[in-house]
Amino acid sequence: MAENTQTYVWHPTPEQVADANVTRLARAHGITGIDELRARSVEDVAWYWDAAIQDLGLPFRQPYERVLDISRGIEHPDWFIGGRLNIVDACLSRWTADPVSAARDAVVHEAEDGTVTRLTYAELEDQVSRAAAGLRRLGVGRGDAVAIYLPMIPAAVISLYAVARIGAVLVPLFSGFAPTAIASRLQDADAKAVIVADGTVRRRKRVAMKPLLDEALRDCPSVESVIVVRNLGEGAANDGEADTSEGHPAEIAWETLVDNDGDSEPVAEMSAAETFMLAYTSGTTGRPKGAVHTQAGFLVKVASEVAYSFDVSAGGVFCWITDMGWVMGPLSMVGTHANGATLLLYEGSPDVPDLNRLWNLVARHRVTMLGVSPTLIRTLRLTEATTDLPDLSSVRVIGSTGEPWDAAAYEWMARDLFGGRVPVINFSGGTEVGGSFLAPYPVESIRSCSLGGPSLGMDVDVVDDQGHSVRGEVGELVCRQPWPAMTRSIWKDDERYLEAYWSTFPGMWRHGDYALVEDGQWFIRGRSDDVMNVAGKRLAPAEVEAVMVTHPAVAEAAAIGVPDAKKGESVWAFWVPRADADVDVSAELRDMVADQVGKPFAPSLVQRVTRLPKTRSQKIMRRAVRAAAMGTDPGDLAGAENPEAIDEIRASIGDRRPTA
Repeated sequence: MAENTQTYVWHPTPEQVADANVTRLARAHGITGIDELRARSVEDVAWYWDAAIQDLGLPFRQPYERVLDISRGIEHPDWFIGGRLNIVDACLSRWTADPVSAARDAVVHEAEDGTVTRLTYAELEDQVSRAAAGLRRLGVGRGDAVAIYLPMIPAAVISLYAVARIGAVLVPLFSGFAPTAIASRLQDADAKAVIVADGTVRRRKRVAMKPLLDEALRDCPSVESVIVVRNLGEGAANDGEADTSEGHPAEIAWETLVDNDGDSEPVAEMSAAETFMLAYTSGTTGRPKGAVHTQAGFLVKVASEVAYSFDVSAGGVFCWITDMGWVMGPLSMVGTHANGATLLLYEGSPDVPDLNRLWNLVARHRVTMLGVSPTLIRTLRLTEATTDLPDLSSVRVIGSTGEPWDAAAYEWMARDLFGGRVPVINFSGGTEVGGSFLAPYPVESIRSCSLGGPSLGMDVDVVDDQGHSVRGEVGELVCRQPWPAMTRSIWKDDERYLEAYWSTFPGMWRHGDYALVEDGQWFIRGRSDDVMNVAGKRLAPAEVEAVMVTHPAVAEAAAIGVPDAKKGESVWAFWVPRADADVDVSAELRDMVADQVGKPFAPSLVQRVTRLPKTRSQKIMRRAVRAAAMGTDPGDLAGAENPEAIDEIRASIGDRRPTA
């Protein structure tokens, strides 16, 4: 296994352990160390989630009578029975009640051109109240779905809390979606209103968003109102003059929506189980899946993760380059504000004007928790983008999610760039999880590329095909007990929910990831539908890719399995050269994989390409790579940043396409 060659281990200092939020939680219950806390948190999951709520001071207007009820089965748990609350209470109202915290920055936004906008907690709550009043005037109320099709700008944060304040249901959409993808989600959610930006800027180019929504709305009769944020300052909405002859919804300018004295009605008091958000994931086939997240469940899970995994508290600055359409967007907002910290939003590309943009962003705003992607770090490592770095001393924690690390990039960042002084909190979960299954904590030693161990309160395991626990070998990642942010089914399709997550191993949630537990450390080996079966042996794409990206000519790589008459599957690999590489090293890469992974796993095809298809969050879309190689339908590409890369892969294969 590739991990056996890794030598870098991060060790916390005594001061880091003593000052950590998770230490405070453990100390309050007489618990010594993270291992003991992990064990206690799954021996009695109800105890843990109640303890986290008390430690973080998350307010319930009406206290819950019981933490957990699984009388309807583990697949349909009820949490915080009898409790009533609103996310706005925890994220805004309790901070604005104190003049000191009310004056603290809640949101700082930096645009690609360097323009900075700030909102204190008091200013944010005022804007939320005004937006909530505007939504009520449009007839939006409790239980109505409101979609947000916005880049990471202050209006996205205001909109999230305004929707929650009135008890409506949030439907966040990826800012790069095409009309078909937008329409499918609006239709499934029966959205009543949409908040959209005229556009955004990415790599100095103006990217229109409103026209894409207009096209989608032709097939979305449930939408009655469209609120337009003039992010680019282009054109005004018609302020309610709906083109009813064509069935178009009314358009209202954002300025008009918030032009009032604020919401005169009190914050909606919600039951713990009422829906806060529908977070859509893309399926390989069929319509997107709407994960159902509740007011209490999402709040408690993400507040605890930002506090304990990322060690964020009041005075901290949280920054993750993400999008509203991924769970990290809402997680960043709710998790940061539930802990009284400052959320830094960046709108644009992290390589404009150059690849030092990220580090300059950190230095300018004194970021304490920085979220990155392995792909971004690999790119930075292979450039001169880290010469003459600004002051990065404010960073206390680095976060990462979405794809496996390779040791070279991980260790360069952790050891060489940050001097081994900060932990890398590499965590793994998903949209339907509402957070993480696995995460290290900043109070334990963390091995290179490791996910540490189970997140607190998460009874996860790795099992073989018969559902038996395995260690030292790759198996399926499962969870044996429910957690508060577990999706409450799939919107309108409970049968699909049960089939997707509960049918493989009865009584256990199957997440679809292959994982490995080795020497007490946990590693994700990729999606189980990405894992290859070569002559009866499972091989994760990350094992091949981790070898290939160590070559100085390789910027990134993707490995897939294709049909093979003798082996069942054989490995095909695609690689992107770094900017200064002008030779084809495909033969060398094949030999490297044979030497380091094993001759049976040497790729039968190694192909140089100029790019690989990725999501906006920079995850390589291996399913799309495989579809391009096979000449089959790549499925839902709504989240792809560069779908044209698929055509290049198809062309590079020519007549060498395998037979299914």
